[in-house]
Amino acid sequence: MSHAPQIRIPAVYMRGGTSKGVFFRLADLPADAQRPGAARDALLLRVLGSPDPYQKQVDGMGGATSSTSKAVILSPSASPDHDVDYLFGQVAIDTPFVDWSGNCGNLSAAVGPFAIANGLVDPARIPRDGVVEVRIWQANIEKTIVSRVPISGGQVQETGDFELDGVTFPAAEVPVAFMNPADGEGALFPTGQLVDELEVPSEVVASGRLQATLINAGIPTIFVNAANLGYTGTELQEAINGDPKALLRFETLRAHGAVRMGLINDISEAGGRQHTPKVAFVAPPAGYTASSGRRVDAEEIDLLVRAISMGKLHHAMMGTAAVAIAAAAAIPGTLVNLAAGGSERDSVCFGHPSGTLRVGAKASRVGADWRVEQVTMSRSARVLMEGWVRVPG
Repeated sequence: MSHAPQIRIPAVYMRGGTSKGVFFRLADLPADAQRPGAARDALLLRVLGSPDPYQKQVDGMGGATSSTSKAVILSPSASPDHDVDYLFGQVAIDTPFVDWSGNCGNLSAAVGPFAIANGLVDPARIPRDGVVEVRIWQANIEKTIVSRVPISGGQVQETGDFELDGVTFPAAEVPVAFMNPADGEGALFPTGQLVDELEVPSEVVASGRLQATLINAGIPTIFVNAANLGYTGTELQEAINGDPKALLRFETLRAHGAVRMGLINDISEAGGRQHTPKVAFVAPPAGYTASSGRRVDAEEIDLLVRAISMGKLHHAMMGTAAVAIAAAAAIPGTLVNLAAGGSERDSVCFGHPSGTLRVGAKASRVGADWRVEQVTMSRSARVLMEGWVRVPG
């Protein structure tokens, strides 16, 4: 009996921010996977080890969480204004599904370093020591990201003393700017309101109505007040992820919010759009002990935020959701801004399950609407392994 050999594909396993994923050059993928479609999805699912009914991804590169079941495909940019085109796939763990509907803000920090190290940026632009600005076209949401990558001795600097809550070890700082991050054609608030009264089933809230800020910035996000759901905003993962009723409640809220935002036509379609929108709950600042054991004092932060990603409470904060937090905090009257005290601001420091994060945003009023010019944050990135991934032929 003959057996087909495994396919060997060049790849790099990288951490970016509080996420990690498998990075590919588009040209290195098998021919059928170099274009969107079933072959590409099947390949990435097999690389990550999905679908896995045991939800462990033991037979693949995935880490069995939304933060570690990700794939990135990069290529030289077709635009003269950008260096690299960046396509992100969120790979489901227990179902045969790859969600291409949004970006990963954390892995965005690894795109510039990968692009430089793999010849996607003109070598003439790389100094022996200094910083390289890499202009990235985020193909999923058609937005520009500008990454400032440190260079030491002509190579990407990966080690350093920059510390990021949610990442155990320090590394080199990589500032990232998300330009004009409003989703689609630039409508920050798809309903035109800073705060909506969202109609939801009684299992979400007994009254059937819930205040929400629905915003398209970085990634479509539904913000609600923690208190309205019976939470304090200081919850860690086990408080939510160990409660099946709570997870179903958040998924129901997400589905109804997605309809209100115009992302889907009916709540039955929410399962086919798992990556977006996100749901986050906010609260005024309060002290708590982070998952690392570090004490976070109320005086350190402007507000508390907890976010749900791919059906589970995130262990820290998604980079794209941090963009949405910064944008909403900068606009007076949103639930995020009110939780942070209600004043005008160009940056915000929020508490998440792993610690704290500061993000900046430039917002301005254009007539009756609001526009966010850019959101900035610092992350770090590091190559974990490079070589080839193998998948059954």
